[in-house]
Amino acid sequence: MAETVTTDILIVGAGPVGLFGAYTAGFRGLSTVLVDALPQCGGQITALYPEKEIRDIAAVPGALGREVVAALKAQADAFEPVYLLGREAISLAHSPDGRPIVTLSDGTVVDAGAVIVTAGIGTFTPRTLPAGEEFLDRGLSYFVPDPQEHADRDVLVVGGGDSAVDWALALRKIARSVTLVHRRSAFRAHAASVRELHDSGVEIITDAQVESLYGNGVVQQAHVRIDGQSDPRVLPVDAVVAALGFISNLGPLTEWGMDLDRRTIVVDSRMQTTASRVYAAGDITSYTGKVRLMSVGFGEVATAVNNAAVSLDPTLSLFPGHSTDAG
Repeated sequence: MAETVTTDILIVGAGPVGLFGAYTAGFRGLSTVLVDALPQCGGQITALYPEKEIRDIAAVPGALGREVVAALKAQADAFEPVYLLGREAISLAHSPDGRPIVTLSDGTVVDAGAVIVTAGIGTFTPRTLPAGEEFLDRGLSYFVPDPQEHADRDVLVVGGGDSAVDWALALRKIARSVTLVHRRSAFRAHAASVRELHDSGVEIITDAQVESLYGNGVVQQAHVRIDGQSDPRVLPVDAVVAALGFISNLGPLTEWGMDLDRRTIVVDSRMQTTASRVYAAGDITSYTGKVRLMSVGFGEVATAVNNAAVSLDPTLSLFPGHSTDAG
């Protein structure tokens, strides 16, 4: 028989925003269950860039991704949330009294007073590098979970977004050399990061694409086709990091009866979706003027939790008070 777990708040997504939501719910005295398809907390940060420095959180000048996740989890754990990790939230139904009933991929049923979806970009898969896919995990990678693996290597980074530029900057400190190849002359990354890149000593090759990879068992060469040049440039490389972005997918969430805007969930000013007692916060949400920053997601999930609390008990105040008042 499938296990049934009863809780006040079910949070779907145990990334940074979900973890802060668990703290916020706990502060209000609400029991919380966090569900995530990944086997660990932290979402994209843990899966993709645990060693990347994060600098856009208020009062945190800079901290590694894993440090941010550890601090958020410690904050949440003060209120003893239940973690159901490595399982996907599949279906949503409602009980006769309106409580959301969510069934997970392992058959577990969560009976919640309210649901808050903080699933980031949903499930994500990397955009592949057309050339040299046969070298995947043999020099070619799409993630850098441990930068030290690239110590004293000649590393080629492919891409022009924030991830590509950030990894080029991070790896230049430990690699023998770092070269960045981007198919355009303009970068999508933050302007300050691009300025830092140009001053960093990283070799930058723009208006170019990786045509092919070569090697004996592991990658040893990259042939780069530069616009306007007849012959490709041959680069000796020990590692290729293809940071070309990700393809996101909301998966089963598309069947939950929520209004969607492409691959995001439409919410109102209370962070409520069009599904009864279902809220959403973080990158997965969409509304006019939306800014996708982790710090914005923290405010959104606090708004969602407090509005959910009032929906569960209309006698409660929307404003929970300050943590300094709690003693």
